[in-house]
Amino acid sequence: MHRITVMKVFNTIAALQNELALLKRTSFNVGFVPTMGALHEGHLSLLKSSKEKDHCTVVSIFVNPTQFNDKNDFEKYPRNVDKDLEILESAGCNIVFVPNEKEIYPEPDTRVFDFGGLDQVMEGQCRPGHFNGVAQVVTRLFKIVKPCRAYFGYKDFQQLAIIRFIVKKYNIPVEIVACPIVRESTGLAMSSRNTRLCESDRAKASKISKVLFYLKDRYNSFHSVKEMQAYVAGELTLNDGFDLEYFEVVDEETLLPPDSLQQPVSKVGCIAVWIGGVRLIDNVNFLS
Repeated sequence: MHRITVMKVFNTIAALQNELALLKRTSFNVGFVPTMGALHEGHLSLLKSSKEKDHCTVVSIFVNPTQFNDKNDFEKYPRNVDKDLEILESAGCNIVFVPNEKEIYPEPDTRVFDFGGLDQVMEGQCRPGHFNGVAQVVTRLFKIVKPCRAYFGYKDFQQLAIIRFIVKKYNIPVEIVACPIVRESTGLAMSSRNTRLCESDRAKASKISKVLFYLKDRYNSFHSVKEMQAYVAGELTLNDGFDLEYFEVVDEETLLPPDSLQQPVSKVGCIAVWIGGVRLIDNVNFLS
């Protein structure tokens, strides 16, 4: 398979699309990894997956304002584009798209999406409007890049479910490729937000995955979701600095709670925790 060996960076849609048009004339298929920067090994695992399947990989870096329901969270989101570009070049990325807000939203995006109820639980309840903003930027980027495949991580499990839903509902011609969670050596799920944790809070945060893996390993010893929730709340409140926002067990496709833990559907345990003023999410599939 022919590969591009020099990374190119584009800031405008016109320049990016001109480059992609030239590549597609030579039957290049394009993979796409949308990011908000502050890159880590989790992002690079998505890039690696694309490089294995696609002739050319586009990575976007854009902190999307419409998906933040908290202005302070948007302002505090880590940004270091120069470092991100160095990381991507070392990892063999082909094309990087780094637009400004006006490029993505020349006019306010007033679109409101129907998620079939997938946005009414967990993150949707805690972050009103978040997924509508995600859908706005993702569909906008899909329209700009027109990739064959787009790569997303399981860490943002609910987001992945919603993106799969809108691709199907709105007939967007892109294959969504889901990639495993990448974890730090302590088990903490890699996230750009981890950089905001102080050293002691980062060490404490490893407790989140330990609790989830305990539930997975001893899944059959629990009799109900409420029993699991009580265990999680008890374990995390034993650790100073944790504020449990939610722990839910949901059907992998519908995101609805199962009638029972014994119901024969793929179930995912999802958690959101605050520690040191930083909000972290994680999940585990109980049957995989």
